[in-house]
Amino acid sequence: MITVASWNVNGIRAAATKGFFDWLASSSADVVCLQETKADPSQLGKEFFAPAAGDGRAYRPYWASAKRRGYSGVAIYALEEPRSVRQLGIDEFDDEGRYLEADFGGLTVVSAYFPNSQDAGARLDYKLRFCDAVLARCDAIVAEGRHVSVAGDYNIAHEPIDLTYPKANEGNPGYLPEERAWMTRFLSAGYADTFRRSHPGEAGHYSWWSYRMKAREKDIGWRLDYHCVDEALLPAVRDASISKAVMGSDHCPVTLSLEL
Repeated sequence: MITVASWNVNGIRAAATKGFFDWLASSSADVVCLQETKADPSQLGKEFFAPAAGDGRAYRPYWASAKRRGYSGVAIYALEEPRSVRQLGIDEFDDEGRYLEADFGGLTVVSAYFPNSQDAGARLDYKLRFCDAVLARCDAIVAEGRHVSVAGDYNIAHEPIDLTYPKANEGNPGYLPEERAWMTRFLSAGYADTFRRSHPGEAGHYSWWSYRMKAREKDIGWRLDYHCVDEALLPAVRDASISKAVMGSDHCPVTLSLEL
């Protein structure tokens, strides 16, 4: 069994003061994908570089940080050393630390922080270019005969059941028609939303809540965080879950278990 966890930590240094390392040790995850780390490795203390897992082993960290300090950034913590680690190879996305993949042989794990399209779709074109680049990279991985899991904050609520108030948010970033249409295209191109496949038709499952108006307390949320895999990997999925009780960020972790 291989377990992959993913969490938008909204600042790894801030999360570290709110129980991140305790969660990491208790997660039992083989691979942990993080988004919005908001830090360059040079800004981090030694505790970030070999944190302990629950079984006493140490995680190996891999980073893709934004050129702009305190912004964006992704990371992968892995118990086993991957064969290789790489970014997308496209400057406009790598400069913002949006994508990192780790090759574990038959499985490539991606940590991705999809852009926010922003008010009035100010960055919608940039976001859709990133989305298309991720899809093209996934297709290339699958064409090489490997499986792929794209974990991360997609900043897209795909269907009305993926947010509390769909009608009221139709013009808001994360629920724009163009974003939702791309998600439909991605899932029609040979990839599967593992949580939705495991929980078809179930509303009320969210992974992000605004800090305003006691949204988390009232469970007024959005499902923005996903593990999507190539369809050929879907039979290996044993569990896809959302850990809404885990605090420390405005997002909560999402976890995927695979029998490989």
